[in-house]
Amino acid sequence: MEIKSDHTTHDIINVCLLVGKIMLQSGAETYRVEDTMNRIASSLGLPHSHSYVTPTGIVFQADGTESARLIRIVERTTDLQKVVTANGISRQLTSGQISVQTAHEMLMQVDVETHAFPIWVQIIAASIASGCFAIMFQGGWRDFGPAILCGGLGYSTLIYLHRLVKVKFFAELMSSFLIGVLSLLLVNIGFGQALDKIIIGSVMPLVPGLLITNAVRDLMAGHLVSGLSRGAEAFLTAFAIGTGIAVVLTIF
Repeated sequence: MEIKSDHTTHDIINVCLLVGKIMLQSGAETYRVEDTMNRIASSLGLPHSHSYVTPTGIVFQADGTESARLIRIVERTTDLQKVVTANGISRQLTSGQISVQTAHEMLMQVDVETHAFPIWVQIIAASIASGCFAIMFQGGWRDFGPAILCGGLGYSTLIYLHRLVKVKFFAELMSSFLIGVLSLLLVNIGFGQALDKIIIGSVMPLVPGLLITNAVRDLMAGHLVSGLSRGAEAFLTAFAIGTGIAVVLTIF
């Protein structure tokens, strides 16, 4: 493929910011985002560029020749396919296989595409995972069905409420509350045996495993602000789940 050499610093900055935005929104660690942006800029003739990435924003300055650019990250999700694709495009760009313009067009397409599974597939997967977790935590086969039902309903509630109110903490709190109420009801009517195993298995799809992992990775890489921010976000999620279940067990 022919490589264009008439790209400007402005084009390079746009590509770097777009790569960083896609990766950060899709669940990549902040140190990985910074490293990718800096490698792209360095390979395109800007070896002294600087980037500063937090879970909620990206600041990038190219070689001191232009003002620093800032983009804000509002929505964060988990889409590792987008991370892999953006990483692949960045490697093709740094190795000279594609031009800046081509990379920008490919990244724009990746940004608007949806690689995640459909909602109904995610709900089914969460349901099956909940049942398997209940068995893994030494629950009986009588708890498998209730855990599937509670986990699926709780995950559906999380998706619906998050879209409705845009407050993640509230959606997680109400989802865990619903899981607690439904689990208690099923055990009381005899459709289920071990209440604790059903509840633990059902809330597992809500547990922020990726957030905790990324927080530890960022802290180990020396990104203290990002690591603590992700850790605080993971703590709020865990607090919401625990509070919802605790309220149910306290009231009933």
